[in-house]
Amino acid sequence: MRRRTLNAGLSASLASMLPVAGAAPPDGAPSGRKVLHLALASPETVLDPVQTNSDGNTVEVLSQIFEAPLTYDYLARPVRLALCTAAQMPDVSADGRIFTVRLKPGIYFADDPAFAGQRRELVAADYVYGLKRFYDPRYNSSDLYTYESLKLPGLSELREKAVKGRQPFDYDTPVEGIRALDRYTFRVTLGVPDPRFIYVLATPISMHPVAREVVQHYGSDIGAHPVGTGAFKLKQWQRASRIVLERSPQFRGEQYLGQPADDPIAQAAAAHLTGKTLPLVDEVVASVVEESQPRWLSFLDGSFDWLLVPGNFRGMAAPGQRIAPYLAKRGVGMHLHLQPDMHMSFFFMEHPLVGGYTPDKVALRRAIGLAFDSQARIDHVFSGFGVKAQSTVAPFTSGYDPTYKSKMSDYSPARAKALLDLYGYTDRNGDGWREQPNGEPLVLVMSGSANQQERRLHEIWRRCMTAVGLKIEFEISTWPELLKKSRAGTLMMWGYSWSAGSPDGGFFLGIAYGPNASEANDPRFSLPAFDRLFEQQREMPDGPARDRIIHHAKNLLVAYMPFKVYQHSVYVDLVQPWTHAYWRHPFMRDIWRYVDVLPKP
Repeated sequence: MRRRTLNAGLSASLASMLPVAGAAPPDGAPSGRKVLHLALASPETVLDPVQTNSDGNTVEVLSQIFEAPLTYDYLARPVRLALCTAAQMPDVSADGRIFTVRLKPGIYFADDPAFAGQRRELVAADYVYGLKRFYDPRYNSSDLYTYESLKLPGLSELREKAVKGRQPFDYDTPVEGIRALDRYTFRVTLGVPDPRFIYVLATPISMHPVAREVVQHYGSDIGAHPVGTGAFKLKQWQRASRIVLERSPQFRGEQYLGQPADDPIAQAAAAHLTGKTLPLVDEVVASVVEESQPRWLSFLDGSFDWLLVPGNFRGMAAPGQRIAPYLAKRGVGMHLHLQPDMHMSFFFMEHPLVGGYTPDKVALRRAIGLAFDSQARIDHVFSGFGVKAQSTVAPFTSGYDPTYKSKMSDYSPARAKALLDLYGYTDRNGDGWREQPNGEPLVLVMSGSANQQERRLHEIWRRCMTAVGLKIEFEISTWPELLKKSRAGTLMMWGYSWSAGSPDGGFFLGIAYGPNASEANDPRFSLPAFDRLFEQQREMPDGPARDRIIHHAKNLLVAYMPFKVYQHSVYVDLVQPWTHAYWRHPFMRDIWRYVDVLPKP
C-alpha cells in the first residue's frame, strides 16, 4: 500500500522516561501463549481499509487481518510475488487491461456475530464488493485514486449516480470494471493499460475481500469491526492507545515455502520457519507510543520484541552504523535497511502565497527549497541515517536512478537570497523580514505535530528561513486532524513521508497527478504537461523507454517544486534475542504471521 507515515518524536520530560503503560502482556493472558509486543509511533485512524487515509500504522495493522489475492515471498530479494488467496498467478491480457483471478476454495473469514454462527467461505463476490466500497461516496475514501486513474469501466458512473441522486451507492448493478465470473473467479478490467496493476493484487488495503453482511451488520460502526481472512483477528481496541490481535481459529494455516535470499538473516529466518505452521504467535499487542524516548526505553527493558529505532537514538544504537557494544552484549540483533520511501513537505498549490505557476510563485518555492538544509535534517534529527533525495521517486522502485542529480537536494542560502531579490521578495519596511512583491506581509505557515522530533524539524526550518529573511510560523495539530485539513485544502505547508507499497515507482509521480487532487495529490498540483507524462509512463512496460519518461516527469517536479523532498530513510531495526524470523520487507506489510517469540531469558 502507498501510505503516509508520520515521523515519530523525542521526549524531553523526565516523566516520559517511565515504562510504557499497556506494554506488558494483556491481563489474564493464559500462560504458555506466545505474545508479540510491538510499538506504533502514531495513532491509528480507523480500522476499515477504505477509510484509512493511507496512514502507515493503520495499514500495518489491517494488513494482518485482510488478505489480497497475492503477496510477496517474505524472504526473497529481489522481491518476488507469491500466492495468497489466489490459486494461481492471475491471467493477464496481452494489452495489460484484463486481470483474471481464481481463488483457492476453502478459505474462511474469521468468526463474527454478523455470520450468525455459520462458517463464511471467501468467494469472488467478496473482492468485488470490497473494491466497489472505494467508490461509495459515503466513505469518501482517500485511496480511491488507486482505481480512478485506471478508469475501471462503470464504477465512476455508479459513484456519480449516487452523488448526483443523493442516494445509496448501487452495489448490485454489474459493471465491467470488476465482476465475479463464478464462485471463485473474478475479473478486473482497466480502462487504460497498466502492466504493474498486478502489484495492486498484492496489496491488502487496495485489494481486500469484504463480507457484505459484516458491513450491513455494523453499519456506520464498520470502522471498529474489521473482519477478514488473515492470520489474525481483532480482539481489543483502545483507540490511540492499544490494539490487540489474536490468532484467527478460522485461518487455514500455512508454511513458508519461499526462496530466501542469500543473506545470513534471511537464511536464519528460513531455517527457523521450516516445518512450522503460521502464524507462530497467539497474540499481537501493538501499543501506541508517540514519543520516542519512552518507546526506546521500553525496548531496552524488554517490553517490545523489535523496534524501528527513532530519530536521534539511531546514533546511540548504531554508532558508525555498527551495533552498540552494550546492545550486542545483550544479544540484540540489528538490521539496516535503505527504504523505498521519501520524506517531503508540500506547498498547497491553491494557496495565494505559496501556490501558483507564475514565475514569481515558482521562484518563491524554489528559494524556500534552496534555503532549507536537508543534510542538517538527516544529521540532527536522524543521526545521519538517510540519503539526500533528488526527486520524489524512491529507491527499489522503477524509475529510480542513483546517478540522477537535481537541484532538489541543493542547499544554498546565497542562491535563495538572490532568487528572492530578483522576483521582488525584499524587506521593504526595514523590520528584517521580506515582504511580497506587492508589499503585503510574507509569513510562511508550516503545519506539524507536537512531538519532540517535529519540534526539532521546525527549529531547522526556523533557522534556515530566518537566514534568508523569511518569517515562518508553525500550526500544531494531531496527525488525524492534519490529514483532514490536508484533504480539505486548508494547510499552506505540511510534511510527512510516503512509503512504496510495490516496486512501481510510478506511484511517486501519481502523488502529483492532477486528477488525484485532494486524495494522494495533497498539494493539488495540476500541470497538463506533467499529467501527460504520468499517463504515458503508466501504460508502458518497465524498461529504458519508460525510465526516460519518468526522468522528464521528475525534472518537471524539480522545476515547479510542489514538494521539497529531503531524504530517503535508512531504517535501523533492533531485534530482541528471543525474537526470531523477523526481517523487514520493502513492500510487504502482512509479515507478523512469520515472526516468532520464545521465552525471555
